[in-house]
Amino acid sequence: MRRLAAISVVVLAIGMGSAVAQPPPPAAPPPLRYETVPPPPGARFIWEPGHWHWNGVRYVWFRGRYVARGPHYGRYIPGHWRWAPRLGRYEWVHAHWQ
Repeated sequence: MRRLAAISVVVLAIGMGSAVAQPPPPAAPPPLRYETVPPPPGARFIWEPGHWHWNGVRYVWFRGRYVARGPHYGRYIPGHWRWAPRLGRYEWVHAHWQ
């Protein structure tokens, strides 16, 4: 029982540490990488292109992948970086259905 409590405390501490805000990216992300798009696994999937992710230190490439298609009435908007003048830096806009 004590071991379970100790493990729970460690997991909680790790989770709290990961909630610390990351510094904003200092510059625009690098150019997108070319990716060959494989055939879809089914009709209900849409390709989400790869993108650069800021991990607090540097940009890291996340490869593209297929995601389940959203509502039939929506249009898929891939995640992208945009300049936020009010913040004076780039910000990430998550992929979403419009």
